[in-house]
Amino acid sequence: MKIAKNTVVTVHYKLSDAQGNLIEESQDPMVYLHGGYENTLPKIEEALDGQEVGYNTTIQVEPDDAFGEYDPALVKVEPRNRLPNPLEVGMQFEGMPDGDAEDDEALIFTVTDIADDKVVLDGNHPLAGMALRFTLNVSEVRVASEEEITHEHVHGAHGHDHGEADDGDDAAGDEFRSRPIH
Repeated sequence: MKIAKNTVVTVHYKLSDAQGNLIEESQDPMVYLHGGYENTLPKIEEALDGQEVGYNTTIQVEPDDAFGEYDPALVKVEPRNRLPNPLEVGMQFEGMPDGDAEDDEALIFTVTDIADDKVVLDGNHPLAGMALRFTLNVSEVRVASEEEITHEHVHGAHGHDHGEADDGDDAAGDEFRSRPIH
């Protein structure tokens, strides 16, 4: 079966920077609904469109087509007492970017430095500003279910489970909330 709109694609991948330094190698495959549902990068979909099981390729994706350019305006320094204990470099929190725009969406901020009573938070995606090289190996292609098409994502193994518990919003009013990142 060829990869086309409304097929579920299972891909094993290796992710490297443009110099070939390994960033991540999939232990579990990436499984996504193909066809412009924003379940993976558009350049990955473009490279796999029309291909079949067994197809292997390596593509390079520039920052504008991946996680964007690095934006220094998304780095902020906050008082240490505004964040929970314990606090370590690498921890991530959901928060709002600086500014008064009412339509701003929450970002994930990563703690990049802790010094005395200040904490540096970076709202850029960890791969922002990087050209990325993906080595892709298609291991399965199947027709998506009507439910998957309606919900615009894969269900089941390695997909989305609608039975997940809701975290709730116990920290209403806090600017930063802990949030698990996969």
